Amino acid sequence: MSDSVDPVEQMLLKTGCINLHYKVQECIAETGDWRKCQDVVKDFKTCMQDYTEKQRQKYEKKQ
Repeated sequence: MSDSVDPVEQMLLKTGCINLHYKVQECIAETGDWRKCQDVVKDFKTCMQDYTEKQRQKYEKKQ
């Protein structure tokens, strides 16, 4: 078994949304139904959208 970091987790660490990602996973594991986890899914989605927007703004400033 490798000690390498999961590339998805590595990317999520950069976004600052990894804890919300874990909450979504925990909710799905506990309930067995992602539809029952819409609150945490929404929070995770919002976090990712905020990160994406910040990255886009940084890129536009460099242009």
